[in-house]
Amino acid sequence: MDSQTTRNPTPVEDLRHRRHTLRKNPNWLRRLGIGFQAFLESRIAAASPLGDPHIYNTADFPWVKPIEGDWSLIRKELDQVMVYRDRMPSFQDILKEVSAIQQDNNWKTYFLAGIGMNCSENAKRCPETMRLLSTIPGMSTAFFSILSPGKHIPAHRGAWNGILRLHVGLMVPQPRENCRIRIGNEFYSWTEGRALIFDDTFNHEVWNETDGYRVVLFVDFSRPLRQPWRWFNERLTRWGALAPFLREAGEKQKKWQELLWKPMT
Repeated sequence: MDSQTTRNPTPVEDLRHRRHTLRKNPNWLRRLGIGFQAFLESRIAAASPLGDPHIYNTADFPWVKPIEGDWSLIRKELDQVMVYRDRMPSFQDILKEVSAIQQDNNWKTYFLAGIGMNCSENAKRCPETMRLLSTIPGMSTAFFSILSPGKHIPAHRGAWNGILRLHVGLMVPQPRENCRIRIGNEFYSWTEGRALIFDDTFNHEVWNETDGYRVVLFVDFSRPLRQPWRWFNERLTRWGALAPFLREAGEKQKKWQELLWKPMT
């Protein structure tokens, strides 16, 4: 398997959908909310000049090539902070909603940017990474996503299709085919220095069935849209910073950052 996508030859179920799958038997209020979200997401999809694929052609994003060209600079900064991996927070330590798909400590995060987050201490140790992140239009979240050997992230979907996700392979253990992500019915194995852009509101699942750590630069950024939906999407992202769960995540990130860089005695 190369760094391009491959289709599952015999899918048991067509997983190219945005259905909410983690919460079974939602009550009427949640069903109403899901229905309204589905309507908005259909409008966002229709306003996309790049269509509504689950995996995007990175050539449609001119800022990707320079990031891939300088990926080794990101890797050098990652190597320096990986020394502190055991002291880093697990994802659910920052965002409690992630506990729906992770309860162990095998998905670590090193936040560089986030809505309503102060990541300055982390960011100043990765200046080249931050320089490259600054070239991504509408970048809202960025961190090193670190999966331990044997880690599996179950099938789930993201929160909102006005955001797209970028993965840049930084540490990809061998054999690569055992370190993969399924997006819809297609599988992708990361390559160091190569980018993947996808819509995480499509059903997806991740495996690291190797003996090494898998690390990607994980970035969320605004989906290219026609007006007036671009305006709506930008405002929604800004308003999102006021959401209680994001304010809580910002407070947790600040505390974990202080713990991470507190001198060891």
